[in-house]
Amino acid sequence: MSFLPTATDPFAVRAFGGPTALFEYGGLRFLTDPTFDAPGDYARPDGRFLTKTAASSGTLADLGSIDVVLLSHDEHPDNLDTSGRALLADVPLTLTTPGGGRRLKERVKGLADWESIELNRPDGGTIIVTGVPAVHGPGPREKVEPITGQVIGFILAGEGLPTVYVSGDNASLDMVKEIAERFAPIDTALLFAGAPRFPELFDNQLIVLNSAQAAEAARLLGARRVVPVHYDSWAHFTEGRDELVAAFTAAGLADHLDWGQRD
Repeated sequence: MSFLPTATDPFAVRAFGGPTALFEYGGLRFLTDPTFDAPGDYARPDGRFLTKTAASSGTLADLGSIDVVLLSHDEHPDNLDTSGRALLADVPLTLTTPGGGRRLKERVKGLADWESIELNRPDGGTIIVTGVPAVHGPGPREKVEPITGQVIGFILAGEGLPTVYVSGDNASLDMVKEIAERFAPIDTALLFAGAPRFPELFDNQLIVLNSAQAAEAARLLGARRVVPVHYDSWAHFTEGRDELVAAFTAAGLADHLDWGQRD
């Protein structure tokens, strides 16, 4: 599958904080990892808590209609919170992991690695969404997934459309290399970053890309534009906007950064 990106202005991406972003692509409106709950402590499956430190930059009422949710995984409240779960009931289609597809069921489809689905565009033609691999921690998937669960990323492509990569909660540059081999160059990459760590998980090693790794991912992908997400609004993110700017500047890629719209 190969599509040439169009020579048009980049489509707008609205960033709400955390991993949540909204964009229109091929006439459909896509939302990533919906998280709109108020700041506070939220329980993880293991009984510990994640702390949200800032409110989203918009509300559910600001969204308008959503055609597709791209959900990297459903098991952690910083990627799918209570308000996000309620939203899914009103969205025609949610794409996520195979396990998430079984748990969430209605209007939800789980995608295996490299599995694609065709979505009809309002103006004719299709958008092809492909599930791509991601690892939510250091090391091989068979050791990471029993602890942090399955995660997935997405590639969006279509005739006359730019190629888009949504990374999800991925910590593996090896996975990025595999994706680049099949799909590079990428027109727009929504890269989840923030360098989250927990002392009790993997000896405090990264469970999503840090800023330097995000810059390397952008280089591997040949990304023309990078919209960072998943770097603010939660206490377990250890690197933010300043670190991303520094890393992309050091890599000679500062002009590729796009922080998205916030209102």
